[in-house]
Amino acid sequence: MMAKPFIGALDGHSDGVWCTANAKNSLVQFFSGSCDGEIRAWDLAQKKTVWSVNAHRGFVRGLTVAPSGRTFYSCGDDAVVKQWSVEVAHNLQEQPEPLRTYVGKSVFHSIDHHWRDPKFVTTGSSAVDIWDCERTEPVHSYKWGVETVGCARYNPAEADLFASCGNDRSVALYDARAATPLRKVILQMRTNKVAWNPMEPFYFVAANEDHNLYTFDMRNMERAIVIHKDHVSAVMDVAFSPTGREFVSGSYDRTTRIFGYRSGKSREVYHTKRMHRIFCVNFSADSRFILTGSDDTNIRIWKARAAKPVAKMALREERKMAYRESLKKRFGHLPEIRRIANHRHLPKSVKKAKELKELQKNSERRKVENRKRHSKPGSIQERPEKKQAVVTEEK
Repeated sequence: MMAKPFIGALDGHSDGVWCTANAKNSLVQFFSGSCDGEIRAWDLAQKKTVWSVNAHRGFVRGLTVAPSGRTFYSCGDDAVVKQWSVEVAHNLQEQPEPLRTYVGKSVFHSIDHHWRDPKFVTTGSSAVDIWDCERTEPVHSYKWGVETVGCARYNPAEADLFASCGNDRSVALYDARAATPLRKVILQMRTNKVAWNPMEPFYFVAANEDHNLYTFDMRNMERAIVIHKDHVSAVMDVAFSPTGREFVSGSYDRTTRIFGYRSGKSREVYHTKRMHRIFCVNFSADSRFILTGSDDTNIRIWKARAAKPVAKMALREERKMAYRESLKKRFGHLPEIRRIANHRHLPKSVKKAKELKELQKNSERRKVENRKRHSKPGSIQERPEKKQAVVTEEK
């Protein structure tokens, strides 16, 4: 309850931070893109900017780091994808220049690199494009409908599979080895981002506009496996921990929450008075820290475990903390212990919105019960909640 999870902030951007990316093989390299087209490379250990460049005209819509860790890619509103070198001379007087430039036919909305091969996927107006890093034209394009596709993410285990979400409220699956998409489901509201579980490759999480996150099994998408609730506004981004045991979400309600991958309720919520709407979230490569980018131009660093010290602990301290955790686990069923363990301070606006949502939910439940009570038995069929989010499935 009295833990202090906030570690520090990365200052430097002059506009809202729209996207971030971290290197998969480094703990200190981190990249961010803002709404004014600026890209910054950060040293997380020093909390300082290594270099910055005005990369795009308009928003920087997406960033992704190559598996080698030597280059990364950016895309923006100017319909251009640029490849950058991670290592730039510190005494460089002029702005860094891109290694390669790929010109598209429409605005790009996201980008993600293949986990093994030298290729990447981009999304834009009604199309999902697969690019070879050595070519200036897409090697393949997928079209399913006419709406804009907002996000695409490769599966870390089955690397040729990727998922996308679009403005037509769809979540679609693709196989880069096939000529056509695999399947698509239409949800009640639009999905903003998707994230694959790195340890259980059949499962992915969709961050939705209806304030919830949905875990789906790609083998059966007729229903959600888990519905993750607690946010009171649209969920803008989601990112998995490298362990696959939990994920972090950022929302329009100005809070970031940490969920267990099988838990419907968040185990932790982070917020500050000055933090605005959160657009992007990331876990560090060692899963110890969380990074959030928000509309107030700042990138904030948080501890993944709020009460765990950052510094290296002595053996006696580790044993003491393990003993405390075992006590909490043993007596967690007691009402007073459970109340203290689950209590979290919330901003007034979030607390009021949460109370209003609970009131609306209870009213709806009471309405359904009254309708059943005054109707012929069996005449009213209620769909399970995990199926209500899915409107239809297309194959």
